[in-house]
Amino acid sequence: MTDAPVRRGRAARQSAPTARQADYRRLANPFRPQEVFSADAVAALHSSALDVLENLGLSILLPEAREVLARAGARVDEDMVFIGRDIVAEALRTAPGAMRMRAPNPAREVDYAPGSLIFTAAGGCPNVFDHERGRHPGSEETFRDAVKLVQSFDVLHKMPVAPEPQDVPLHLRHLVTLQAQLELGDKPLTVYARGRAQLRQCFDVIREALDLSDTDWTDGFWVSTVINSNSPRRLDGPMAQGILDFAREGQMTIITPFCLAGAMAPVTVAGALVLQHAEALAGITLAQMARPGAPVSYGGFSSNVDMKSGSPAFGTPEHMKMQLGAGQLARHIGLPWRSAAGSASNAADAQGAHENIMGLWGAVMGGATLVIHAAGWLEGGLTFGFEKMITDLEALQTVAELCTRPEEDEAARAYEAIAGVPPGGHFFASPHTMERFDKAFYAPLVADLSNHGNWIQAGAQTAETRATAIWQRVLAEFKPPAGAEERAARVAPLIARLTAARGAAPMTES
Repeated sequence: MTDAPVRRGRAARQSAPTARQADYRRLANPFRPQEVFSADAVAALHSSALDVLENLGLSILLPEAREVLARAGARVDEDMVFIGRDIVAEALRTAPGAMRMRAPNPAREVDYAPGSLIFTAAGGCPNVFDHERGRHPGSEETFRDAVKLVQSFDVLHKMPVAPEPQDVPLHLRHLVTLQAQLELGDKPLTVYARGRAQLRQCFDVIREALDLSDTDWTDGFWVSTVINSNSPRRLDGPMAQGILDFAREGQMTIITPFCLAGAMAPVTVAGALVLQHAEALAGITLAQMARPGAPVSYGGFSSNVDMKSGSPAFGTPEHMKMQLGAGQLARHIGLPWRSAAGSASNAADAQGAHENIMGLWGAVMGGATLVIHAAGWLEGGLTFGFEKMITDLEALQTVAELCTRPEEDEAARAYEAIAGVPPGGHFFASPHTMERFDKAFYAPLVADLSNHGNWIQAGAQTAETRATAIWQRVLAEFKPPAGAEERAARVAPLIARLTAARGAAPMTES
């Protein structure tokens, strides 16, 4: 047998243009949600959470929020609010089970609903790291770079607010980060809930940039925020006010307790989930009492701490069990839900990859609609890593590929191709292969599939080194999407006026 057909096939494959075009913009989870608890246990977890709300209550530091719940029938004793089961049931009756997540570019819009799969990059990070600039506080420059990277990869579906630009004063940061999202991208928008004055300005900027009427503004939701309770059993002023303001505007709040078992939550998986569920139900109830039918998402971001150091841990068996349990609880109450990946690693190394991938799989197998911190999270959220983001994208794109079912028709079953190759032969140059080679398989973003000799000859680069070259190339070639320049020009006068008026100070924590 000669090697000539192999060489000819390889030459043709290398010379032909790549025809495969993957579409990652709208993903549907192909897997049945996995379960870690029995149906009876899920019902018991839900019932225990209702007991917590009704009998133990939670501290809500915003008087306005306490008043809203009191009018709905909750018992209020100073800052403690006790929410009855009937109130929660009414909130779950009005909370929508599916919503349209709108975007500046209609082609980027997705359904926020069970079965959808939405990925976002790391959020909330005060620091940034890359191999060119090292680790340092986030800046306006690095924030804009992160937005460009997120815009450049379709498997990331929503704009980030990280790394936070520490060189921009807090009273202007909301304007700077929102302006960057509008100038450089066309994906769904994100802002932080840091007080009514800032949110009012953000809502006005979005409506002006996108030229939205009152009817447009409440047709689906155009912006969302994550609401983190202060576990255990506390909701601070900015978060409570954010729930009210977003609900009244018809925009999305993602109610997400951050319950670390052994620290801010009981040490058991079931106990941590009871606390998480109670706090999430409280936020959902507040949103629905402010405006029935307001867009709201169940959220779960629970894991465990290292009992030796007290540091958060991610991608652990307990983290994954809590993700599967959170998915069961979300389905029990009929709402889409948000989970998260993430990493405690200090580098884009094997630990970082393992933790992020396990957290990603826990979210996917738990049936999460939204997976936050899916790319770029380092040090438990303290740092946004550019190389980490790129290497994490490989895992996200692999999962995205699984969202498309394999071909199963007669041609795909390849009987004639099998018949045409003798025992011990090869399929490199078979007609079946040659017709499909340029679009048959996923082309890795970061992975190097060359043999050892070629890898050494090319410089023996690690995945992290290759990732540096990738993000540098993406930034060097970046161009804002169509329509961004027009949106930026439309809103520029408003942003200039708000900036000249010194923006808006964030709300205090109480």
